[in-house]
Amino acid sequence: MEDLARRSLYLCVGVRDDMDVFLPAVLRGGVDLVQLREKQLPDEVRLDQARLMIPICRDFGVPFIMNDSAELALAAGADGVHVGQDDATVQHCREVLGDEAIVGLSTHADEEFDAGLLEPVSYLSAGPIVETPTKPGRAGTGVDYPTRAQSRTTMPVFVTGGVSDRNVTRLVELGLRHFVVVRHLTESSAPEESARELRRVLDTALEH
Repeated sequence: MEDLARRSLYLCVGVRDDMDVFLPAVLRGGVDLVQLREKQLPDEVRLDQARLMIPICRDFGVPFIMNDSAELALAAGADGVHVGQDDATVQHCREVLGDEAIVGLSTHADEEFDAGLLEPVSYLSAGPIVETPTKPGRAGTGVDYPTRAQSRTTMPVFVTGGVSDRNVTRLVELGLRHFVVVRHLTESSAPEESARELRRVLDTALEH
């Protein structure tokens, strides 16, 4: 848990043909937690991608998280799993993966967050602070919700939704410390440079 609390830049990425190039690039740039978030493709494809990603993450000392399925996380040898409100329960994930695994849970409202605090989770996520294509149909929560959430726990609360080098300083000023990034890196034509700049801006904000 202490190691997880020191991690502040969490990449969520789907299956990519260039993962063997993209992933090392963003890890060199400063990403320090990685999740394979793939909702559409078959389990076999997700598993193959995870098995490509995990050794790369190991080389950088970065935990690898599988989305949705504790069983796939176990089969791949992942460090943990992240589940949503409609996925398998946190308790089920613990039963499959054990006490040492990382188990994260998405929350989108105060009552979900409060319920999550009662679960054996490693971290919670809060948001999305703005509506994003990765969560179609879900309205943004605004920044007040994750700010309230983080103020109620010492556990890492990862903020989701549109995080970039343009808004992360303001988010840190509000008391937030942990951030999920998706499109800012996955859609970048220079992902290593984008990750490095985001890391620089984030670290500068965290130092003040």
